[in-house]
Amino acid sequence: MGVEAGAQAARARALAVLRIRSRALAVALLPAAVAVILLAGAVGDRLEGPVWDAARWVMTPFAVLALLAAAGIALVVARARPAMSPTVPVAEEAAPDLYRMVRDLADRLDVPAPSAIALTPDCDSWLEDRTHPAHAPPPAEEHHDIAGAGRQAHRRHPAAPVLVIGSPFLWWMRVGELRAVLAPVIAGTGPSAHPDIAAARRFVRGLDAAVAVASEPRRDPVSRAVLAGVGWVARLLLRSCRVHAAELERGVAAAAAERAQAVDYGLRIVAQEQVGLAYAGWDRLLTRVALPAWRMGRWPSRLDAGVVAALTELSRRDRLAEGFASRLGERPACDLLEEPGTVDEAASLLAARLFHGGPAGPGPDWSPVDWSEYPDEVVDRKWRLDAARLHRVLDAMGVRPTTGPSAPATVAPTLSRVLDHLTDTAPAWTAGNTGATGPAAGSTGSGPDIAPSEAAGPPPGRPDPLDDEDLAGTTAPSATLAARLSDELAREEAAPSPAAPSPASPAPDPAALWDDRALPLFPLQPPRTARELLADHLTAMVCCAAMDTAGATPGLDWLDGPTLLIDGERTADLAPKVLTLIEDGDATPLRVWLSQLGIRPEKPVRLG
Repeated sequence: MGVEAGAQAARARALAVLRIRSRALAVALLPAAVAVILLAGAVGDRLEGPVWDAARWVMTPFAVLALLAAAGIALVVARARPAMSPTVPVAEEAAPDLYRMVRDLADRLDVPAPSAIALTPDCDSWLEDRTHPAHAPPPAEEHHDIAGAGRQAHRRHPAAPVLVIGSPFLWWMRVGELRAVLAPVIAGTGPSAHPDIAAARRFVRGLDAAVAVASEPRRDPVSRAVLAGVGWVARLLLRSCRVHAAELERGVAAAAAERAQAVDYGLRIVAQEQVGLAYAGWDRLLTRVALPAWRMGRWPSRLDAGVVAALTELSRRDRLAEGFASRLGERPACDLLEEPGTVDEAASLLAARLFHGGPAGPGPDWSPVDWSEYPDEVVDRKWRLDAARLHRVLDAMGVRPTTGPSAPATVAPTLSRVLDHLTDTAPAWTAGNTGATGPAAGSTGSGPDIAPSEAAGPPPGRPDPLDDEDLAGTTAPSATLAARLSDELAREEAAPSPAAPSPASPAPDPAALWDDRALPLFPLQPPRTARELLADHLTAMVCCAAMDTAGATPGLDWLDGPTLLIDGERTADLAPKVLTLIEDGDATPLRVWLSQLGIRPEKPVRLG
């Protein structure tokens, strides 16, 4: 499909959407037209008689009600605020080279230049129409604005849509690659400027916004009933427009892609490879590195710079990516920004809000952390907090400390206490087993005794954890401890925290362009299972013992997150031994590993 063919297809679909709008208007005006005809007939002495009089008495109020309903629906559609993506606006004075490159691309493509540029903490780029009056000026509480961006955002009717660029692209891609990626996106400003396409898009966005307004919970029964009717009409019109709107966007995309073929064609294949690589690195950085910090009330302030480190490490490890490292000698796209560090910090804070739900600005319990501080401020603290939670749960279960000639004289937290408790020679537990959780007949009894509270089952208010399929294949002590840890963590997360939105937080400004109460908009992953929680806490306890008794140090792996360093080398063989203890109740592989590295499990450790 060529440029002209794609544009014509988009315009045809836009006209189809506008015809639906016209039909809806005609249906709304039809009762009024009938009433006018009946009233005119009475004035001209043509439509007389009891039947016509009754028709006039019925149609006139009905026409008035229909006009009022149509006006109300039109008012809601016109005034409803269309959804707008949360972004970091970048003023031209903050990135003159970037604006110059975008305008040069628009000139070469013979399309209008975007009205502004904004960044999103994701691996995607698009054009976004922000011509609705509610989209300017920006909300007063917005903390992601780059210096000077607010002045540009006060333009109430920009001539073209805003160009939204994925911030990881600016740090990982070279300038030429970024041009190649943005060319088809910027080419979309041409079709977007067509009056029919713009009008059709405004109509569809207005309907979508009206549905959102009608879906908001309200206490007043009258407003609920009225908005329910508005929502029904808006959904009906949206269903009628759905196919045409989708084909409209396909036509616009086809026309833009065809027009961009002539710009930097040789770099497009390489650039698309970088898009996929950047997405992979960004995803691992968020889930493996950023998420542990966010859960502790800290947010890495240089996430985009971390993408470069993560992808460079991936290039070093992966033979298929060896050629990508040579690109690092070329000019990075972030050089197009005047203050890359400021932009990276704003994008990092926005990422924490979108993917985790953190506050809009730094605070005592929501502070930034630099990559150089990450091992001590995040990794060490995380391990010690997890270890403390593990021993707190063991205390609540009544598990006695380790006994024996090598045990400490005081009741202190030790790794041996955990290992002895989880060592079990009974058969692995299976789903549906609701028996007692103590050692089965035939157990050697070498581990600590299990308190009656543990044998009695799960804590009140929680379904029997031994019915959880996630814990199938684990030993009875592991299953019970995992369930108790899950309960403890759930109680901690349910408590109000300054690092997450809570009912006590101030209500968002009504002029906000996106609803803070819905955070996080894009949760990274579902809650951790009980088995994963137990493995994490046991690993944390091992790492604390290694740091306190063998001189190990916390470290950061750009692809895998927190890691334990012994003599400066990363330990990569701990996870299988932890799983063997959890699933089989066999601590021998882990004890051998500890002995080889000089880690003393009987020594007390410092907890967070």
